[in-house]
Amino acid sequence: MLAICTGVGIARAAASIMALGLDPRFDLRKAYWLVAGIAGIDPADGSLGSAAWAEWVVDGDLAHEIDAREIPPGWKTGFVPLRRTMPYEQPRKPIGGEAYHLNAALTNWAFELTRKVELADNPEMRKERSQFRELNARRPPFVLKGDQLASSTFWHGKLLNQWANDWVRYQTDGQANYVTTAMEDSGTLQSLTFLAKAGRVALDRVMVLRTASDFDQQRPGMTAAESLAQNQSQHYTAYYPALEAAWRVGNVVVSALTAGWEKFRDHTPGADHH
Repeated sequence: MLAICTGVGIARAAASIMALGLDPRFDLRKAYWLVAGIAGIDPADGSLGSAAWAEWVVDGDLAHEIDAREIPPGWKTGFVPLRRTMPYEQPRKPIGGEAYHLNAALTNWAFELTRKVELADNPEMRKERSQFRELNARRPPFVLKGDQLASSTFWHGKLLNQWANDWVRYQTDGQANYVTTAMEDSGTLQSLTFLAKAGRVALDRVMVLRTASDFDQQRPGMTAAESLAQNQSQHYTAYYPALEAAWRVGNVVVSALTAGWEKFRDHTPGADHH
């Protein structure tokens, strides 16, 4: 087993993973990749301390942008896809890197293996989630499947949550549902995609797990700015429980792959369910 801390942001993640993938000391052609980190979560889909396995990773930085104070009447956002002239214009004209579709069978295998893992909870988390109206937000921490929006801009608030849902839906032609934020994983996936084309890694052996340290928006009765001010690094309500959740859930998968290596070296889990 090998662990790497990429650093914060898409650029650092891309550089770190590319450096690892090109290091001649390692043969990574049969390697499985478990990409894990903490995240903000959409209260419509999950609660603090929950763990989400992503099938889709969508980039939230590749775009044109007009300041919200200057957008035309009728536009929902100032974010415009590259090579397009208005938000969510059809048909899409992707240039590559807007969205990454992971191995759905492997993702589902990891989810089924971990869906009953018990996750940490505490009184502070219970108090915060009780202030949200959404049913999933009010649940104790749980394991789910949910897709990710990765951007180096740490965005926050109900209105940008709506943008995140719309953007993920648009960039995947309606196949993905935004659940968690991230700041690295599209960079990691871009490097792994290039490395796969060079024959150095197997792209169908990548899993992405994000655990919820905070909600991606303010609770009722609070402004987005007030909520963001409370969400400083390591002061998230579920910061340590989210770290613990990443280990509890991720460790089950890593242990299964290690114990079953004779089989999994040449046969990817879930392949028989394609």
